[in-house]
Amino acid sequence: MAKHGKFQTLLEYAAARIVISVVGALPIRQSIRLGQLFGLVAYRLAGELRRTGEINLKLAFPEKTPEQRRELLKGCFESLGRVLGLFSHFGDPMESIMSVVEPVALERLQAAKKGRGVIFCTAHLGAWELTSFAVAHLGYPMSVIVRPIDNPRIEQVVDGYRTKTGNTTLDKFSAGRSMLKILRKGEFLGLLFDLNALDDEAIFVDFFGVPASTNFLTAKLALRTNVPIIAVFSPWDKTREKFLLDVTEPIEVEHSGDEEADVRKLTTRLTLLVEEQIKRHPDQWLWVHKRWKTRPPGEPSIY
Repeated sequence: MAKHGKFQTLLEYAAARIVISVVGALPIRQSIRLGQLFGLVAYRLAGELRRTGEINLKLAFPEKTPEQRRELLKGCFESLGRVLGLFSHFGDPMESIMSVVEPVALERLQAAKKGRGVIFCTAHLGAWELTSFAVAHLGYPMSVIVRPIDNPRIEQVVDGYRTKTGNTTLDKFSAGRSMLKILRKGEFLGLLFDLNALDDEAIFVDFFGVPASTNFLTAKLALRTNVPIIAVFSPWDKTREKFLLDVTEPIEVEHSGDEEADVRKLTTRLTLLVEEQIKRHPDQWLWVHKRWKTRPPGEPSIY
């Protein structure tokens, strides 16, 4: 992690607190709308992020026109703004927060009550922080693997929100053994796995038809502990003006006796699941992330 000087830490913290306070001072629905406006302003100002998003969208949707892809990218920034609006209210009473949440297929969470561990996974789509936050509020608290924010004071604020409903956060850089113990004790683990992964923890599987360096940890943990995977996504529904809490069917692991092949098969299946969700809500995924940054040996950089 990058080191922060004291002044920089305080300056960033003050700026974050001001933004959250200003946005969060409004009723929650108005905060979400204001966040969207902030997102559109950011779209105009964030040239480098726009460039990354344009490259990604051209890879994922080559059949779309530049104008169509531009609208999707603009929607991505609006989505991030909506998440800011929602996040600014994470300190509110839960009734207020849940007033803009619509659970879908919640009965599928009953699979988590069979006395064994469960891996909950999600992607950077819609309000991804809401997935573990709301699932814990509904009675399924979990240990969530996170990458700590470089600024320790902002990290403290964010961690307070993440743990408000009963979750525990674990630093991804030191959580290896803890994850196995959590699952073997019959507890719940929350993971994100849709971003570019480093070589030592990744395999290449197709994402929108382009090989992408993908974290295999979710699949390996599920196979070694024989626990199901439940994916939960939280896209914004424009018609209902709510964030959905969309719970997928539990994925049971299958063993062939070849762990490497099983890990690849399950990682590919999870990647396709994320891809399907993105295709349903193409303006709500994190297109400004360099998803295809790590390339197979010999391939040139995409960015």
